[in-house]
Amino acid sequence: MEVSDLEDEVAGLTIRLDKLKGDSESTENQIKEKKNAIDEHKTSIKKYLEQQKNVRNNREFNSLTKEVEFQELEIELAEKHIREMKASIEHKKEALNQSKEKLEAKQLHLKHKKAELSDIMAETEKEEAFLAKKSAEYQGQIEERLLIAYNRIRGSVRNGLAVVAIDRASAGGSFIQIPPQRILDVGARKKIIVDEHSGRILVDQDLAFEEQEKFQKLIG
Repeated sequence: MEVSDLEDEVAGLTIRLDKLKGDSESTENQIKEKKNAIDEHKTSIKKYLEQQKNVRNNREFNSLTKEVEFQELEIELAEKHIREMKASIEHKKEALNQSKEKLEAKQLHLKHKKAELSDIMAETEKEEAFLAKKSAEYQGQIEERLLIAYNRIRGSVRNGLAVVAIDRASAGGSFIQIPPQRILDVGARKKIIVDEHSGRILVDQDLAFEEQEKFQKLIG
């Protein structure tokens, strides 16, 4: 579970880094476009100023003056956008560096946890093989519909535990209080009772303890 959680975190941070890089590149391209637009506006201003030298009346001169003013306003607006986008890039760079540091730390932690998990699996490999064999034997003694339900529960819960004991009036897994009558019904062991919050099968502490003792004898 720890390894799985860390892998999810690493994947999430990697996606965040890629997005930040993509956003920064996109913003850089927008800055280039704005700079090109400024060059075009400056070229237009030169053209209009040259045309003013050859006007025949005040009306033409004023019209060209307005065009020059419009191009100057466009330049000011583009420069304002460039400043805002540069500030945005700096902010993204800071977030990018923080995410990189966090990702590197998580990757290192994940590496250690995977090594730990590998050692644990190597230590318990023989025990696991024995229990898998026993599990296969017991499955043949259980009604198919119950086995299907059990496997469905195991597949839907986070830690794979389909059966949990009641501890201090709470269900293992969900840790939500269970009504007294329901606890009595579980203790009676007359029918299968499921925790309404987690979907797990509930058993009383005594039964859980008995099964634990059997488990210890099985594995020697």
